[in-house]
Amino acid sequence: MSLLFATAPPESRPEPAHAPRRAPDRIRSDAEALAAARRVAHAIAPGAVRRDRDRLLPWDELDAFVASGLWAITVPQAYGGAGVSAGTVAEVTALISEADGSLGQIPQNHYYALEVLRVGGSEAQKRFFYGRVLAGERFGNALAEIGHKDFKRRTHLVRDGQGYRVRGSKFYCTGAVYAHWIPTLVVAQEAGREVTLLAFVPRAAQGVTVTDDWDGFGQRLTGSGSVVFDDVAVEADWVVPFLVSFERPATIGPFAQILHAAIDLGIARGALAATLPVIREQARPWIDAKVAQAAHDPLLIRQVGETALQLRAAEALVRRAARFVDVAQRDPTERSVAEASIAVAAARAATTVASLDAGTRLFELGGTASTVGQQGLDRFWRNARTHTLHDPVRWKYHAIGNFYLNDRLPPRHGAI
Repeated sequence: MSLLFATAPPESRPEPAHAPRRAPDRIRSDAEALAAARRVAHAIAPGAVRRDRDRLLPWDELDAFVASGLWAITVPQAYGGAGVSAGTVAEVTALISEADGSLGQIPQNHYYALEVLRVGGSEAQKRFFYGRVLAGERFGNALAEIGHKDFKRRTHLVRDGQGYRVRGSKFYCTGAVYAHWIPTLVVAQEAGREVTLLAFVPRAAQGVTVTDDWDGFGQRLTGSGSVVFDDVAVEADWVVPFLVSFERPATIGPFAQILHAAIDLGIARGALAATLPVIREQARPWIDAKVAQAAHDPLLIRQVGETALQLRAAEALVRRAARFVDVAQRDPTERSVAEASIAVAAARAATTVASLDAGTRLFELGGTASTVGQQGLDRFWRNARTHTLHDPVRWKYHAIGNFYLNDRLPPRHGAI
Protein backbone atom coordinates (compact mmCIF):
# COMPACT_ATOMS: atom_id res chain seq x y z
CA MET A 1 0.00 0.00 0.00
CA SER A 2 1.38 3.37 -0.92
CA LEU A 3 1.95 6.03 1.69
CA LEU A 4 1.11 9.58 0.73
CA PHE A 5 3.74 11.64 2.47
CA ALA A 6 2.95 15.06 3.82
CA THR A 7 4.89 17.36 6.08
CA ALA A 8 3.35 16.75 9.48
CA PRO A 9 2.71 19.77 11.70
CA PRO A 10 4.62 19.72 15.01
CA GLU A 11 1.52 18.80 17.03
CA SER A 12 1.06 15.61 15.00
CA ARG A 13 4.51 14.29 15.92
CA PRO A 14 3.50 12.35 19.00
CA GLU A 15 5.53 11.57 22.06
CA PRO A 16 6.24 7.90 22.84
CA ALA A 17 3.30 5.95 24.23
CA HIS A 18 2.97 6.25 27.99
CA ALA A 19 3.41 3.21 30.19
CA PRO A 20 0.27 1.08 30.58
CA ARG A 21 -2.04 2.77 33.08
CA ARG A 22 -2.90 -0.57 34.67
CA ALA A 23 -2.32 -4.25 34.12
CA PRO A 24 -4.77 -5.51 31.49
CA ASP A 25 -7.55 -7.92 32.36
CA ARG A 26 -6.43 -11.52 31.94
CA ILE A 27 -8.54 -13.31 29.35
CA ARG A 28 -8.54 -17.06 29.78
CA SER A 29 -10.69 -18.45 26.95
CA ASP A 30 -12.08 -17.87 23.48
CA ALA A 31 -15.50 -17.08 24.91
CA GLU A 32 -14.06 -14.43 27.21
CA ALA A 33 -12.16 -12.88 24.29
CA LEU A 34 -15.31 -12.59 22.18
CA ALA A 35 -17.29 -11.13 25.06
CA ALA A 36 -14.56 -8.55 25.71
CA ALA A 37 -14.44 -7.62 22.01
CA ARG A 38 -18.18 -6.99 21.97
CA ARG A 39 -17.85 -4.69 24.98
CA VAL A 40 -14.98 -2.74 23.46
CA ALA A 41 -16.77 -2.45 20.10
CA HIS A 42 -19.90 -1.15 21.82
CA ALA A 43 -17.83 1.47 23.67
CA ILE A 44 -15.84 2.77 20.69
CA ALA A 45 -18.56 2.81 18.02
CA PRO A 46 -20.28 6.09 19.04
CA GLY A 47 -17.15 8.18 18.49
CA ALA A 48 -16.03 6.61 15.21
CA VAL A 49 -17.49 9.30 12.93
CA ARG A 50 -15.97 12.21 14.85
CA ARG A 51 -12.56 10.54 15.20
CA ASP A 52 -12.42 9.87 11.47
CA ARG A 53 -13.76 13.28 10.44
CA ASP A 54 -11.46 15.31 12.70
CA ARG A 55 -8.56 12.83 12.61
CA LEU A 56 -8.45 12.45 16.38
CA LEU A 57 -5.89 9.83 17.36
CA PRO A 58 -7.72 7.31 19.57
CA TRP A 59 -5.39 7.26 22.59
CA ASP A 60 -8.09 6.72 25.23
CA GLU A 61 -9.95 4.16 23.14
CA LEU A 62 -6.72 2.30 22.49
CA ASP A 63 -5.87 2.25 26.20
CA ALA A 64 -9.28 0.76 26.94
CA PHE A 65 -8.81 -1.76 24.12
CA VAL A 66 -5.50 -2.91 25.60
CA ALA A 67 -6.84 -2.87 29.18
CA SER A 68 -9.56 -5.31 28.10
CA GLY A 69 -6.86 -7.98 27.70
CA LEU A 70 -7.52 -8.46 23.98
CA TRP A 71 -3.99 -7.56 22.90
CA ALA A 72 -2.63 -10.59 24.78
CA ILE A 73 -5.06 -13.26 23.54
CA THR A 74 -2.53 -14.89 21.18
CA VAL A 75 0.08 -15.35 23.91
CA PRO A 76 0.26 -19.15 24.34
CA GLN A 77 -1.28 -20.67 27.44
CA ALA A 78 2.11 -22.02 28.51
CA TYR A 79 3.27 -18.42 28.92
CA GLY A 80 0.20 -17.12 30.72
CA GLY A 81 -2.01 -16.12 27.81
CA ALA A 82 -5.27 -17.48 26.44
CA GLY A 83 -3.78 -18.94 23.26
CA VAL A 84 -7.09 -18.50 21.45
CA SER A 85 -7.88 -20.00 18.07
CA ALA A 86 -7.28 -18.21 14.79
CA GLY A 87 -11.04 -17.98 14.36
CA THR A 88 -11.37 -16.10 17.63
CA VAL A 89 -8.58 -13.65 16.75
CA ALA A 90 -10.26 -13.06 13.38
CA GLU A 91 -13.69 -12.51 14.93
CA VAL A 92 -12.28 -10.16 17.58
CA THR A 93 -10.63 -8.18 14.77
CA ALA A 94 -13.85 -8.11 12.76
CA LEU A 95 -15.92 -6.94 15.73
CA ILE A 96 -13.58 -4.03 16.45
CA SER A 97 -13.28 -3.17 12.74
CA GLU A 98 -17.05 -3.09 12.39
CA ALA A 99 -17.13 -0.40 15.07
CA ASP A 100 -14.05 1.49 13.81
CA GLY A 101 -11.95 0.25 10.90
CA SER A 102 -8.85 2.10 12.01
CA LEU A 103 -8.90 0.70 15.54
CA GLY A 104 -9.43 -2.77 14.14
CA GLN A 105 -6.23 -2.55 12.10
CA ILE A 106 -3.94 -1.09 14.77
CA PRO A 107 -3.21 -4.42 16.55
CA GLN A 108 -2.80 -6.42 13.33
CA ASN A 109 0.99 -6.07 13.32
CA HIS A 110 1.07 -6.59 17.09
CA TYR A 111 -0.48 -10.02 16.62
CA TYR A 112 1.79 -10.60 13.62
CA ALA A 113 4.91 -9.89 15.67
CA LEU A 114 3.70 -12.31 18.33
CA GLU A 115 3.32 -15.01 15.67
CA VAL A 116 6.85 -14.35 14.37
CA LEU A 117 8.04 -14.65 17.96
CA ARG A 118 6.10 -17.90 18.48
CA VAL A 119 7.61 -19.44 15.35
CA GLY A 120 11.20 -18.19 15.53
CA GLY A 121 11.91 -16.73 18.95
CA SER A 122 14.03 -18.39 21.64
CA GLU A 123 12.50 -19.43 24.94
CA ALA A 124 14.10 -16.45 26.65
CA GLN A 125 12.73 -14.07 24.02
CA LYS A 126 9.26 -15.55 24.31
CA ARG A 127 9.23 -15.26 28.07
CA PHE A 128 10.41 -11.66 27.94
CA PHE A 129 8.16 -10.31 25.19
CA TYR A 130 5.08 -12.32 26.14
CA GLY A 131 5.53 -10.91 29.63
CA ARG A 132 5.66 -7.36 28.27
CA VAL A 133 2.45 -7.92 26.32
CA LEU A 134 0.67 -9.42 29.32
CA ALA A 135 1.71 -6.29 31.24
CA GLY A 136 -0.03 -4.11 28.64
CA GLU A 137 2.73 -3.08 26.26
CA ARG A 138 1.93 -2.99 22.57
CA PHE A 139 3.89 -3.60 19.37
CA GLY A 140 3.72 -1.49 16.23
CA ASN A 141 5.73 -2.27 13.12
CA ALA A 142 8.38 -0.91 10.80
CA LEU A 143 8.45 -3.44 7.98
CA ALA A 144 7.98 -1.55 4.71
CA GLU A 145 10.52 0.74 3.08
CA ILE A 146 11.30 2.17 -0.31
CA GLY A 147 13.23 -0.48 -2.19
CA HIS A 148 17.01 -0.17 -2.11
CA LYS A 149 19.57 -2.74 -3.17
CA ASP A 150 22.48 -1.13 -1.41
CA PHE A 151 22.90 -2.60 2.09
CA LYS A 152 23.68 0.73 3.75
CA ARG A 153 20.62 2.41 2.23
CA ARG A 154 18.32 -0.24 3.67
CA THR A 155 17.41 -0.41 7.32
CA HIS A 156 20.19 -2.52 8.75
CA LEU A 157 21.94 -3.73 11.89
CA VAL A 158 25.58 -3.21 12.70
CA ARG A 159 27.42 -4.82 15.59
CA ASP A 160 28.11 -2.67 18.62
CA GLY A 161 29.83 -4.65 21.35
CA GLN A 162 27.41 -7.28 22.64
CA GLY A 163 24.47 -5.59 20.93
CA TYR A 164 23.55 -3.81 17.71
CA ARG A 165 22.76 -0.43 16.22
CA VAL A 166 19.80 0.10 13.88
CA ARG A 167 20.14 2.57 11.03
CA GLY A 168 17.59 3.38 8.36
CA SER A 169 14.06 4.57 7.70
CA LYS A 170 10.65 2.97 7.14
CA PHE A 171 7.23 4.01 5.94
CA TYR A 172 3.64 2.79 6.38
CA CYS A 173 4.48 1.77 9.94
CA THR A 174 0.98 0.93 11.19
CA GLY A 175 0.70 1.24 14.94
CA ALA A 176 4.16 2.71 15.47
CA VAL A 177 2.70 5.99 16.73
CA TYR A 178 1.00 4.13 19.59
CA ALA A 179 3.64 1.49 20.26
CA HIS A 180 5.94 0.71 23.17
CA TRP A 181 8.03 -1.53 20.88
CA ILE A 182 8.50 -1.26 17.12
CA PRO A 183 9.32 -4.65 15.52
CA THR A 184 11.54 -3.59 12.63
CA LEU A 185 12.58 -5.57 9.57
CA VAL A 186 16.35 -5.26 9.20
CA VAL A 187 19.18 -6.80 7.25
CA ALA A 188 22.55 -7.73 8.71
CA GLN A 189 25.82 -9.23 7.57
CA GLU A 190 26.61 -12.50 9.33
CA ALA A 191 29.48 -14.78 8.36
CA GLY A 192 29.82 -13.06 5.00
CA ARG A 193 26.17 -13.38 4.04
CA GLU A 194 23.13 -11.19 4.34
CA VAL A 195 20.33 -12.20 6.69
CA THR A 196 16.92 -10.68 7.40
CA LEU A 197 15.85 -10.28 11.02
CA LEU A 198 13.15 -8.67 13.13
CA ALA A 199 14.52 -6.25 15.70
CA PHE A 200 12.21 -5.23 18.55
CA VAL A 201 13.15 -1.57 19.01
CA PRO A 202 11.90 0.38 22.04
CA ARG A 203 9.71 3.23 20.84
CA ALA A 204 11.27 5.57 23.40
CA ALA A 205 14.90 4.70 22.53
CA GLN A 206 17.25 7.54 21.70
CA GLY A 207 17.44 7.99 17.94
CA VAL A 208 13.90 6.79 17.15
CA THR A 209 11.72 9.36 15.41
CA VAL A 210 8.11 8.50 14.60
CA THR A 211 6.24 10.98 12.42
CA ASP A 212 2.47 10.84 12.07
CA ASP A 213 2.49 11.66 8.36
CA TRP A 214 0.02 9.12 7.03
CA ASP A 215 -2.47 11.14 4.97
CA GLY A 216 -4.29 8.43 3.06
CA PHE A 217 -8.01 9.06 2.62
CA GLY A 218 -8.90 5.89 4.52
CA GLN A 219 -7.81 4.12 7.70
CA ARG A 220 -6.81 7.59 8.83
CA LEU A 221 -6.14 6.78 12.49
CA THR A 222 -3.99 3.68 12.19
CA GLY A 223 -0.80 5.51 13.10
CA SER A 224 0.72 4.41 9.78
CA GLY A 225 3.39 7.08 9.64
CA SER A 226 7.11 6.91 9.00
CA VAL A 227 9.96 5.96 11.35
CA VAL A 228 13.63 6.93 11.27
CA PHE A 229 16.28 4.99 13.19
CA ASP A 230 19.37 7.10 13.80
CA ASP A 231 21.99 4.74 15.23
CA VAL A 232 19.54 3.21 17.71
CA ALA A 233 20.97 0.79 20.26
CA VAL A 234 19.22 -2.58 20.61
CA GLU A 235 20.17 -5.59 22.68
CA ALA A 236 21.02 -8.86 20.99
CA ASP A 237 18.15 -10.57 22.82
CA TRP A 238 15.70 -8.22 21.10
CA VAL A 239 16.56 -9.55 17.62
CA VAL A 240 14.51 -12.48 16.31
CA PRO A 241 15.06 -14.57 13.14
CA PHE A 242 12.66 -13.61 10.36
CA LEU A 243 13.29 -14.72 6.79
CA VAL A 244 14.66 -18.07 7.92
CA SER A 245 11.22 -18.79 9.42
CA PHE A 246 9.78 -18.80 5.90
CA GLU A 247 12.34 -21.34 4.73
CA ARG A 248 10.37 -24.03 6.54
CA PRO A 249 6.59 -24.50 6.72
CA ALA A 250 5.20 -21.93 9.14
CA THR A 251 1.93 -20.09 9.59
CA ILE A 252 3.26 -16.53 9.79
CA GLY A 253 1.88 -15.68 6.34
CA PRO A 254 -1.64 -17.16 6.56
CA PHE A 255 -2.02 -15.90 10.12
CA ALA A 256 -1.21 -12.35 9.04
CA GLN A 257 -3.50 -12.58 6.05
CA ILE A 258 -6.53 -13.85 7.95
CA LEU A 259 -6.30 -10.77 10.16
CA HIS A 260 -6.41 -8.58 7.06
CA ALA A 261 -9.45 -10.52 5.86
CA ALA A 262 -11.09 -9.95 9.23
CA ILE A 263 -10.51 -6.19 9.04
CA ASP A 264 -12.28 -6.05 5.67
CA LEU A 265 -15.05 -8.31 6.97
CA GLY A 266 -15.67 -5.97 9.87
CA ILE A 267 -15.74 -2.91 7.61
CA ALA A 268 -18.26 -4.69 5.37
CA ARG A 269 -20.46 -5.50 8.34
CA GLY A 270 -20.35 -1.89 9.47
CA ALA A 271 -21.27 -0.64 6.00
CA LEU A 272 -24.27 -2.96 5.67
CA ALA A 273 -25.45 -2.13 9.19
CA ALA A 274 -25.28 1.58 8.33
CA THR A 275 -27.09 1.08 5.01
CA LEU A 276 -30.31 -0.35 6.42
CA PRO A 277 -31.46 2.65 8.52
CA VAL A 278 -30.49 5.02 5.69
CA ILE A 279 -32.81 3.14 3.35
CA ARG A 280 -35.61 2.96 5.90
CA GLU A 281 -35.40 6.54 7.11
CA GLN A 282 -33.78 8.72 4.41
CA ALA A 283 -33.89 7.17 0.97
CA ARG A 284 -36.62 8.17 -1.47
CA PRO A 285 -38.35 5.52 -3.59
CA TRP A 286 -37.80 5.61 -7.32
CA ILE A 287 -40.89 6.74 -9.17
CA ASP A 288 -41.15 3.62 -11.35
CA ALA A 289 -41.21 1.34 -8.29
CA LYS A 290 -44.66 2.75 -7.44
CA VAL A 291 -44.13 2.24 -3.72
CA ALA A 292 -44.42 4.69 -0.83
CA GLN A 293 -41.11 3.75 0.84
CA ALA A 294 -37.69 2.98 -0.59
CA ALA A 295 -37.51 -0.11 1.61
CA HIS A 296 -40.34 -1.59 -0.48
CA ASP A 297 -38.62 -1.07 -3.85
CA PRO A 298 -38.20 -4.62 -5.24
CA LEU A 299 -34.96 -3.85 -7.10
CA LEU A 300 -33.48 -2.21 -4.03
CA ILE A 301 -34.51 -5.16 -1.89
CA ARG A 302 -32.73 -7.49 -4.30
CA GLN A 303 -29.50 -5.51 -4.05
CA VAL A 304 -29.62 -5.55 -0.25
CA GLY A 305 -30.04 -9.31 -0.50
CA GLU A 306 -27.02 -9.61 -2.77
CA THR A 307 -24.89 -7.53 -0.42
CA ALA A 308 -26.01 -9.53 2.61
CA LEU A 309 -25.30 -12.80 0.80
CA GLN A 310 -21.80 -11.69 -0.19
CA LEU A 311 -21.14 -10.74 3.41
CA ARG A 312 -22.39 -14.06 4.79
CA ALA A 313 -20.27 -15.97 2.25
CA ALA A 314 -17.21 -13.94 3.25
CA GLU A 315 -17.87 -14.68 6.92
CA ALA A 316 -18.11 -18.39 6.18
CA LEU A 317 -14.84 -18.35 4.24
CA VAL A 318 -13.04 -16.53 7.06
CA ARG A 319 -14.26 -19.12 9.58
CA ARG A 320 -13.27 -21.95 7.25
CA ALA A 321 -9.82 -20.43 6.70
CA ALA A 322 -9.32 -20.08 10.44
CA ARG A 323 -9.81 -23.82 10.90
CA PHE A 324 -7.06 -24.48 8.35
CA VAL A 325 -4.75 -22.03 10.13
CA ASP A 326 -5.38 -23.79 13.46
CA VAL A 327 -4.50 -27.15 11.90
CA ALA A 328 -1.32 -25.76 10.37
CA GLN A 329 -0.24 -24.10 13.62
CA ARG A 330 -0.54 -27.44 15.43
CA ASP A 331 1.23 -29.40 12.69
CA PRO A 332 3.06 -27.16 10.21
CA THR A 333 3.85 -29.25 7.13
CA GLU A 334 4.33 -28.24 3.52
CA ARG A 335 0.77 -29.32 2.76
CA SER A 336 -1.00 -28.01 5.84
CA VAL A 337 0.57 -24.55 5.54
CA ALA A 338 -0.18 -24.44 1.80
CA GLU A 339 -3.81 -25.42 2.41
CA ALA A 340 -4.07 -22.75 5.10
CA SER A 341 -2.64 -20.15 2.73
CA ILE A 342 -5.08 -21.07 -0.03
CA ALA A 343 -8.05 -21.04 2.34
CA VAL A 344 -7.03 -17.63 3.64
CA ALA A 345 -6.50 -16.34 0.08
CA ALA A 346 -10.09 -17.30 -0.69
CA ALA A 347 -11.27 -15.47 2.42
CA ARG A 348 -9.30 -12.38 1.48
CA ALA A 349 -10.70 -12.35 -2.03
CA ALA A 350 -14.24 -12.64 -0.69
CA THR A 351 -13.84 -10.00 2.02
CA THR A 352 -12.28 -7.61 -0.50
CA VAL A 353 -15.35 -7.87 -2.72
CA ALA A 354 -17.78 -7.75 0.21
CA SER A 355 -16.26 -4.66 1.83
CA LEU A 356 -15.98 -2.65 -1.37
CA ASP A 357 -19.46 -3.64 -2.52
CA ALA A 358 -21.09 -2.85 0.82
CA GLY A 359 -19.40 0.53 0.98
CA THR A 360 -20.44 1.42 -2.57
CA ARG A 361 -24.02 0.21 -2.34
CA LEU A 362 -24.58 2.23 0.80
CA PHE A 363 -24.63 5.31 -1.46
CA GLU A 364 -26.29 3.68 -4.43
CA LEU A 365 -29.23 2.57 -2.29
CA GLY A 366 -29.24 5.44 0.17
CA GLY A 367 -29.29 8.14 -2.46
CA THR A 368 -27.99 11.68 -2.26
CA ALA A 369 -28.95 12.08 1.41
CA SER A 370 -26.37 9.44 2.33
CA THR A 371 -23.53 11.65 1.07
CA VAL A 372 -24.09 14.39 3.66
CA GLY A 373 -20.71 14.84 5.31
CA GLN A 374 -21.78 15.00 8.93
CA GLN A 375 -23.01 11.41 8.77
CA GLY A 376 -19.55 10.14 7.92
CA LEU A 377 -20.92 7.25 5.87
CA ASP A 378 -18.13 7.57 3.35
CA ARG A 379 -15.66 6.21 5.90
CA PHE A 380 -16.68 2.62 5.16
CA TRP A 381 -15.82 2.80 1.48
CA ARG A 382 -12.68 4.89 2.11
CA ASN A 383 -11.47 2.44 4.75
CA ALA A 384 -12.25 -0.60 2.60
CA ARG A 385 -10.66 0.86 -0.53
CA THR A 386 -7.53 1.83 1.39
CA HIS A 387 -7.07 -1.38 3.34
CA THR A 388 -7.85 -3.76 0.45
CA LEU A 389 -4.90 -2.27 -1.42
CA HIS A 390 -2.56 -3.84 1.14
CA ASP A 391 -1.62 -6.50 -1.39
CA PRO A 392 -3.19 -7.26 -4.79
CA VAL A 393 -6.25 -9.51 -4.69
CA ARG A 394 -5.54 -10.62 -8.29
CA TRP A 395 -2.65 -12.70 -6.95
CA LYS A 396 -4.99 -14.41 -4.48
CA TYR A 397 -7.03 -15.71 -7.40
CA HIS A 398 -3.85 -16.78 -9.18
CA ALA A 399 -2.63 -18.74 -6.15
CA ILE A 400 -6.02 -20.41 -5.72
CA GLY A 401 -6.29 -21.35 -9.39
CA ASN A 402 -2.72 -22.64 -9.58
CA PHE A 403 -3.26 -24.76 -6.47
CA TYR A 404 -6.42 -26.46 -7.72
CA LEU A 405 -5.46 -26.71 -11.38
CA ASN A 406 -1.76 -27.54 -11.17
CA ASP A 407 -1.31 -28.56 -7.52
CA ARG A 408 1.19 -25.73 -7.17
CA LEU A 409 1.79 -24.78 -3.56
CA PRO A 410 1.70 -21.03 -2.95
CA PRO A 411 4.91 -19.18 -2.06
CA ARG A 412 5.69 -18.91 1.63
CA HIS A 413 5.68 -15.24 2.47
CA GLY A 414 3.44 -12.82 4.31
CA ALA A 415 1.34 -11.68 1.33
CA ILE A 416 -0.49 -14.88 0.30
